[in-house]
Amino acid sequence: MRRKTFGWLLTALLGLALALGNAVSPGDAKAAPAFAKGADISWVPGMEAQGYKWKDKNGVQRDIIDILKQDYQINSVRIRVFVNPSSDYGNGYLNKERAADLAQRAKNAGMSVMLTLHYSDSWADPGKQTKPAAWQNYTFEQLMDAVWNWTRDVMTTMQSRGVTPDWVQIGNETNNGMLWDDGKASVNMRNYAWLVNTGNNAVKSISSSTKTIVHLSNGYDNSLFVWNIGGLISNGATFDIIGMSLYPSASDWQTKVNQTISNANDLISRYGKSIMISEIGMDYNQPSAAKSFISDIKTKVRNLSGGKGLGVFYWEPEATPGYNGGYNKGAWQSDMKPTIALEGFLN
Repeated sequence: MRRKTFGWLLTALLGLALALGNAVSPGDAKAAPAFAKGADISWVPGMEAQGYKWKDKNGVQRDIIDILKQDYQINSVRIRVFVNPSSDYGNGYLNKERAADLAQRAKNAGMSVMLTLHYSDSWADPGKQTKPAAWQNYTFEQLMDAVWNWTRDVMTTMQSRGVTPDWVQIGNETNNGMLWDDGKASVNMRNYAWLVNTGNNAVKSISSSTKTIVHLSNGYDNSLFVWNIGGLISNGATFDIIGMSLYPSASDWQTKVNQTISNANDLISRYGKSIMISEIGMDYNQPSAAKSFISDIKTKVRNLSGGKGLGVFYWEPEATPGYNGGYNKGAWQSDMKPTIALEGFLN
């Protein structure tokens, strides 16, 4: 049920409470790893339902989460959540209950959890940020209420499974804002900032220690980040971490990594915020290059100025060639054995 109270008032009051240090947080996150070596595993439940069974490099069939943790030192997982998605979770459409079940599996394996909140019924990315169908006709105040209520609902559903996420993304690849057109950054940066604030404050109302992330694609694009992140901050947005995606090719990854690290250090200098590489990937048929890419970006993010580099997440390593209509940046082969790519995470 949607709250009657206007989102702007909730945001303002909670922001004041947080500033005064009086927020009530009954289920704070435990300490996150010093450096997250992560994998987005959102396709796992659907793949399992479709009959996929993963093997390790020796050909031994094992649970995919166990392989990631034990063989590749993956200590964190990333899981996306849609508002009212299609029932076809084989295509990765996780609602809050399916996402919480997956998060519980990861937590039981001793891993930390990042949530990616797609404020949409389907994929939110730089080219589309479509409102959930149920929110289409809301006023902006009602939209902020919906963001507040749904974000808290996701968090409490997680906690019902014993999971308090270490990190929560307020949106996914919000290069031009979220919840278009109300929150389209190029049209109304203030609205975008208020939506980010509402999501941030909703997360903090459940767990003040959970860190919030604003996530953009093309981590090498400094002008994009300065415009977006700078615009949010100048409009009063509150969040903890800047997230980035990076999908280079086997031929340009070294250049793209160096540009991304330069961008990250510039953003740290400008805004004082930590950096998370929320998504990386490379074609499965370039495993040696992918291994070198992972190792290089992992090392360089770890060494960002001021110790502000928090981790790197691969998207989605468990995918086999051509999975889900043609995704080819996984790290498993059609024989269900891994490539060498994830060895870049070791040590």
